[in-house]
Amino acid sequence: MNFIEDISEYIRSGESDNQNLGLEIEHFVINDEGRQMEFHEISNLIDKVGKSLGAEIIYMDSYPVGYYTGEYSTSLEPSCQFEISINPYSDLDTIKNIYDEFFELWDPIFEERGYHFETKGNLPIVEKGEITPDDIPLSPKKRYKYMDEYFKRSGRYGKYMMRASASAQVSIDYKSEKDMVRKLNILQKISPILMIMMENKTEENSTLPGAPDKPHLFRIQEWDDLDPERTGFVPHSFDADFGYEKMAEVIYHTPLILLTDNGETVNVGHQSAEELVNNHIIYTDDLDETRKKRLIEHFMSMGFFHFRVKKYIEVRVADSAPIEKALGYVALLKGLIYSEDNLATLEDELSYIDDPGQIQEAVEIIEEKGYDAVIYDDRTVADWADYLIELAGESLTLRDKEYLENVRAFWSYSQ
Repeated sequence: MNFIEDISEYIRSGESDNQNLGLEIEHFVINDEGRQMEFHEISNLIDKVGKSLGAEIIYMDSYPVGYYTGEYSTSLEPSCQFEISINPYSDLDTIKNIYDEFFELWDPIFEERGYHFETKGNLPIVEKGEITPDDIPLSPKKRYKYMDEYFKRSGRYGKYMMRASASAQVSIDYKSEKDMVRKLNILQKISPILMIMMENKTEENSTLPGAPDKPHLFRIQEWDDLDPERTGFVPHSFDADFGYEKMAEVIYHTPLILLTDNGETVNVGHQSAEELVNNHIIYTDDLDETRKKRLIEHFMSMGFFHFRVKKYIEVRVADSAPIEKALGYVALLKGLIYSEDNLATLEDELSYIDDPGQIQEAVEIIEEKGYDAVIYDDRTVADWADYLIELAGESLTLRDKEYLENVRAFWSYSQ
């Protein structure tokens, strides 16, 4: 058995001529003092609500941590950030309707208990310095205990990322290996602009401890200083021979921290999937297809790059945002990435960018200068943002352009 080949084939199996988009939004569930709902209370609610819907309840370490309805799933992140993951659809109205049903279900439940949803890139009372992440408990999942211990040694901001950050993520289809590489690298090149367009802070000039000169991309800074072996841009993605197999090699060689297999979660520290196989911690001889698939998905989940390649490209660079802004962001990506003309235009204009270091340099300038940062072609980020919005609008329907105006309004307001 060759796991790299299996991972590569798993990625290949995602090939599709569809142009769907999946949307995930993480929410803080907070009271009027800005404190989050505790794990056991929200876990019990998930169990009760999920069963009332006839949904499949998702358990981890025997705790109810989410449910799946057939249209969307929910899950609890490390400090009870409540995530909705909406199945991929091509129609933005469908995505909005599903989210609205979710919100209308949960909003009165939380309100009755003195809580509400908050969509920000970081928990406001942490961003404002009213408390520190040390004041926030983690969910009692082994996964998060092991991750927390690991990140205390690998970087400065693990506790900020786990306890006090929230994002919005979008999934993008690819139709072939060549198409995956093309879309991934165009997305990576424009990602510094997407990051600042979707920055969603509580206070304009707040900064992280140790970074007083960087008031922007608070959440991105947390990820970038988390662990260089699993964060940042996808390794080797600009190599001439990058494709499914090289992506599989990245996944197979990334340290796992923990292993979830056969319903058990154990700490494996710095060992990669390759090392677990070689050390006979994972026995490959008796793997059935279901278990192998679950292992591959677990290996993928432990890489926290700005982009993941699974059976789709997962875009992970946006702060959590209200649904109107999130749908504007989805419309932006739809107009840029599902238009052959726009792909060709961006590919040509950004062809001189051939290394992740060039993109990271743009990110770091934006962290300091924000909207006034001068990056590619000596143009400001503000100019680039306006350009991307105009470009996307050229390929969208009138209805989708209405959604795009939401991200334009969000961007304009931020300036």
